[in-house]
Amino acid sequence: MSVFCIVDDKHVPLYRVVWVAATPHFCGSDSCQREGCYEVRLEQGEVVWASHKERDQLLEALEDWAGGAGPADEEEDESWH
Repeated sequence: MSVFCIVDDKHVPLYRVVWVAATPHFCGSDSCQREGCYEVRLEQGEVVWASHKERDQLLEALEDWAGGAGPADEEEDESWH
């Protein structure tokens, strides 16, 4: 498993991602070239813009890198008792 994910033609280290937008950018400006893209905020205020496919791949990579999303049914693991 790689610690990098390609977003906006850049190899982004997963550990630098602060948050990923849940909704696409919309500002209404005629000159905006980021309409429909998802903002990916990195450390130190940097931003890259992801397509829907890139955003989904990034979220999946982050979940895998962080050890998974946990139990699907939200049951508490009581095997340690």
